[in-house]
Amino acid sequence: MEIHPSLLTYWIAHLMGVEDLHHFAYKDHIIAAGLTFVLLTVFGLVLRARMSLVPGKAQQVMELFVSGVYGLLEENMGKEGRKYIPLIATLGLFILISNLMGMVPGLSSSTGNYNTPVACALIVFVYYNFQGIKEHGFGYIKQFTGPIWWMVPLMLPIEIISHCARPFSLSMRLFMNIAGEHLVVGIIAGIAPWVIPIPLMALGLLAACIQTFIFVMLTTLYIAGAKSHDH
Repeated sequence: MEIHPSLLTYWIAHLMGVEDLHHFAYKDHIIAAGLTFVLLTVFGLVLRARMSLVPGKAQQVMELFVSGVYGLLEENMGKEGRKYIPLIATLGLFILISNLMGMVPGLSSSTGNYNTPVACALIVFVYYNFQGIKEHGFGYIKQFTGPIWWMVPLMLPIEIISHCARPFSLSMRLFMNIAGEHLVVGIIAGIAPWVIPIPLMALGLLAACIQTFIFVMLTTLYIAGAKSHDH
């Protein structure tokens, strides 16, 4: 499938004097991810400098977002879930902004390229297994062996395959929904540019939020499951 760079990528390539634009187009998701990172970093620094007891609109939005993440963590892990806010909230914000950037003319969504969802999913995979080992030590292997010793030869390969499939399912779900939504909107925009894309963009906004919530929810459940003692 031919890759078309966003206007931002085209502009950067022009400034850098790149002649092979087709090859440079494959860096489109890297530029989009970098822009997301810069925007979130600048926004965080500015927000921290302006924090007050009487919050402004930006602070209210962030407090609402963090409260929602904490509520999700507390529901699944109790008060201990608070310490996982930095990772899960950061992932949630990055994915949400990346999803929404694809709806802005001239920009593209880094989550619309499979590499970015895979990177996020691998971070989750490594992190929740690390937390499981940290919590249980060598006993973490019991989560893969099942409750009955004589079922270990059956349960162990099943559980290993199940856990290894999580990054694939987590990343594929995000990628397919975001890439598919952008593709459909782009096709229909070429057919009826002033009528049909408006409700589709509303659905795209909803999809961006839902996919972010699903990613955050599954990450929370994976961490809670890894640390659970009910095995």
